[in-house]
Amino acid sequence: MKLIILDRDGVINYDSEHYIKTPEECLPIPGSLEAIGRLKQLGYTIAVATNQSGIARGLYSELMLQKINQKLQDCAANYQGKIDFFCYCPHHPNDNCNCRKPKIGMFERIQQHFNCSLDNCFFVGDSFSDIEVAKIVGCIPVLVKTGKGKMTLETLGKDNNILVYENLLDFVKHLC
Repeated sequence: MKLIILDRDGVINYDSEHYIKTPEECLPIPGSLEAIGRLKQLGYTIAVATNQSGIARGLYSELMLQKINQKLQDCAANYQGKIDFFCYCPHHPNDNCNCRKPKIGMFERIQQHFNCSLDNCFFVGDSFSDIEVAKIVGCIPVLVKTGKGKMTLETLGKDNNILVYENLLDFVKHLC
């Protein structure tokens, strides 16, 4: 199985310091849905691993999160794309759970869901915690400059051994 794991906010859709609380607030980054379509055409299975502490903060419910994810799914279908599995952490950063990135719980769930190894699959993210967890679980970390990506790149520095792309579509074009 060819598996790619994506962060959601800042990679597929624009991030917001006020959280994405409704489907209307979830605005795809140009090219990201096309990228998902291209990945499916190349035979990839796509999983999303996303921290969603807005649930614990009472800003939106798990049902609303499902509606937001469904909007992305519906929009990706316009490009023959499909996200095969959404995995999320609903906890507050202070909850000390095992699933909030950079901890590995979501990646263990993805591995169990697909009954596969994560070794050498790509994980595309925009934050330091995305890069950190990718390395811990054996994924190939990919940083996109969308979302928090440019700030993350400044923190990491140039000699970081991380694949860096302008956005998700740029990564997929290079993957082809």
